[in-house]
Amino acid sequence: MNPAPLPRDGTLDLDPERVADGLAELVLTVVELLRQLMEKQAIRRFEEGTLTPGQEDRLGTALMLLEQRMDDLCAQHGLRRDDLNLDLGPLGSLL
Repeated sequence: MNPAPLPRDGTLDLDPERVADGLAELVLTVVELLRQLMEKQAIRRFEEGTLTPGQEDRLGTALMLLEQRMDDLCAQHGLRRDDLNLDLGPLGSLL
C-alpha cells in the first residue's frame, strides 16, 4: 500500500471511490496480517503436539476457508495478495 504523496498546495483528493478503495486495502491488509499470525500459531501448536486430531482438522479447515475468503475479497476489490502490505518506513514492510 503506497499512498500518493500529498500535493504541494496541501489539498487532498477525497474522491469517494478512491477513499473506499484505500480503506478496503487497509482493512484487508490488517486481516491478512492476522491470518498469517493465526497460521503461524497453528503451525507452532501442531508441531508441539498440543492439538487433538479433531482440533487439527477444524483448524486446518478454518484456515483454508479463511484463505479462500481472502482471495474472494481481494478479487472483489481488484487487489492481489501482493497489494496487501504497508510501508513502515525505516522498519520495512509490514508483511
